[in-house]
Amino acid sequence: MNSNLWHRHRLKAWHLLLIPFCLVWVYPFVWMISASVKSQREMLLGGISLIPDDWTWENFERAWTTARFGDYTMNTVTYSVTVVALVLLVSSLAGYALSRKDLPGKKVLVGVLVVTMFIPHGYTIIPTFLLVNGLGLNNGLLGATFAQAGPALVVPVLLFMGFFGGIPKELEEAARVDGAGYPRTFFRIMLPLAKPVIGTVALMQFISAWNAFFIPLVFTLGRPDLRTLGVGMYNFFGQNASDWTGLAAGACIAVIPIIVVFLFLQRTFVEGIAGAVKS
Repeated sequence: MNSNLWHRHRLKAWHLLLIPFCLVWVYPFVWMISASVKSQREMLLGGISLIPDDWTWENFERAWTTARFGDYTMNTVTYSVTVVALVLLVSSLAGYALSRKDLPGKKVLVGVLVVTMFIPHGYTIIPTFLLVNGLGLNNGLLGATFAQAGPALVVPVLLFMGFFGGIPKELEEAARVDGAGYPRTFFRIMLPLAKPVIGTVALMQFISAWNAFFIPLVFTLGRPDLRTLGVGMYNFFGQNASDWTGLAAGACIAVIPIIVVFLFLQRTFVEGIAGAVKS
């Protein structure tokens, strides 16, 4: 009994020590929300105060209409959802194939995948641009989607490979005895079992695509109307001045969908990571 009591007191002590670190980590996000409803003058001269003297909701209206965040939000939703769909389809199929122990050249393929993880995007953007431009998909969201989804496949493929490799082979053999081919076995049996990994990959890729800046910037230079939120943030920076409160309001608009998606998939995310690592 005394041991349990001592353990509880130790946990409470750790919690008390960690609370200040938590507040330091959360403060910038809270300040961003506070700045989004302040006037420009109060934000610049108000110091670290979080409570606005004058609540200025026009910042959100200016971000949504003047900075065209309404259009950019729809572009970003289309862009992010398409990237997630492409990555899930390709990485799940590749992970399923690579999980087979009798696959010829498996070690070489996995080794190449791991090596590509260490190549910076700056070195691959030129060949990616030339490829997308050669397909006639430049200056459009579809080309940007392919450019974003292609280099993002390595970690999802490894996650799916680890998960599928841990599923008993007898399950596939039973499906084959019942007359199911490889496509039917994959889409009807294996893929539904991989829901935790699907949720993990979907969350990772959605956040990455939603926050993407470099690739959407390069592939929509000729079509400003197709910009995503990450690129659209630059509308608040003028030649002689910057709209900081509008930028804070725009950042709030951009962050809300990520928080909603993360809260919806957080349990699946943890289960998927744990399942893939365990396998």
